[in-house]
Amino acid sequence: MSKMPRTRLRTAGAACTAAVLALLVSACSDDDGGSGDKGDSTADLSAQEISDKAKQELLDAKSVHLTLTDKGRDVDKDDPATMDLRLDRDGNCTGTLSFGANGGTADLVKQGDKVWMKPDEAFWKSQVPRGQGAAAAELFKDRYIHGTTKDPMLKSLSEVCDLKDLQENVSDDAGSDDDAKDLKKGAVTTVDGTRVIPLTGKNDDGKDTTLYVAAEGKPYLVRATEKGDGTDQTTTLTDYDKPVPTKTPSAKDSVDVSKLEEELQEV
Repeated sequence: MSKMPRTRLRTAGAACTAAVLALLVSACSDDDGGSGDKGDSTADLSAQEISDKAKQELLDAKSVHLTLTDKGRDVDKDDPATMDLRLDRDGNCTGTLSFGANGGTADLVKQGDKVWMKPDEAFWKSQVPRGQGAAAAELFKDRYIHGTTKDPMLKSLSEVCDLKDLQENVSDDAGSDDDAKDLKKGAVTTVDGTRVIPLTGKNDDGKDTTLYVAAEGKPYLVRATEKGDGTDQTTTLTDYDKPVPTKTPSAKDSVDVSKLEEELQEV
């Protein structure tokens, strides 16, 4: 019998990175403030200065709680429609991914190169073809599939866990001014009870993007939105530098990924 088919998941990290970095990487201000010598408040700085500071805070972060919601019409079963992840620079994470077009949901835990994944029935049926998905859903109901990043399926799903990779995308694209778009600073408002400064503009695809940067304390990027032409994406960042939980699923709640492959070969 053949081995378990590989899933076709796209790298989920690319989706959230696009939303977070749409304006943060390459932007130039178009507001009437600019020198940053008006005071110490973030709200007194220009749009470019605020964006630069938010970018640096993201680059310096040791960990973050990231949530993403994508309501765009182009989201399919291989793309994350929602994400709720706590991740750090060492590639550790815990959280949940849900995929578009009834692609299902998977809980995810990663510590170093060890990965635990608990899919729901819809995920199994979507990602494992030829009727094997239904068999997997029944065999491994409410249990985690456990293995390492050497397994293709677990590696594909857990690539989203690396905050360092996201930060390297910021750093690599920094200074790419050829495609820079104007940022405009709006009036202070609130997002989930946090006072923020909205920075609006368009990304390289002409989609409307807004960054919401904390107006008080450290100028953290709190939220980023991207809308237009089939895209409606919101990314929220909280709990900067708060450690990722280290608890992993128990042995009795886990099944080695090799057992999954053995069982499906018999289906």
